[in-house]
Amino acid sequence: MKVKLTDRDALIVVDMQKDFMPGGALPVPEGDKIIPRINEYVKLFEKKGLPVFYTRDWHPENHISFKGHGGIWPPHCVQGTEGAKFHEDLYIPADNKFIISKGTSQEFDAYSGFQGTILNDLLKERGVRRIFVCGVATDYCVKNTTIGGINLGYQAFVLEDAIKGVDVNPGDVERAINEMMERGAAFIKIEDIVDYKK
Repeated sequence: MKVKLTDRDALIVVDMQKDFMPGGALPVPEGDKIIPRINEYVKLFEKKGLPVFYTRDWHPENHISFKGHGGIWPPHCVQGTEGAKFHEDLYIPADNKFIISKGTSQEFDAYSGFQGTILNDLLKERGVRRIFVCGVATDYCVKNTTIGGINLGYQAFVLEDAIKGVDVNPGDVERAINEMMERGAAFIKIEDIVDYKK
């Protein structure tokens, strides 16, 4: 499948935060290995003048998803901590970029960048019709952001060379990919974008 970028497109970079990288509180194996490819996508969208959205977990320290507060995860991405920062190698343009914080209230968790955020409003304001999704984790926030976007009427492309999964249960990543495809997401690589020049 070949895709040409238009002014109706946006890139969504999901949760490329230190706590989700190797050595972090809730690491995605080899999550940092996709950063160079993500940076290529960001620069491609930047060059075309298209918006880039960065989602981040931004939890209070007593968040409902944490062990000890009713959840299943170790504390991670606590607001204002080192682990909540984006990985230092992640490229973030000076302009036309938006930071979307999710899971910000103690009593609600959010795996989707659309859940409890203004992401949908910002996309609509810019006339976006197609979203291109990358980041971590394939089987959690990438999946839920992609399907959340489809449910809101966006055409979704998952950037398969710029995602990594955690596979808490063996097969989770494969099931997530199948679910996204069944819901209508297309899986593409950077070479499939006709605007891309090596």
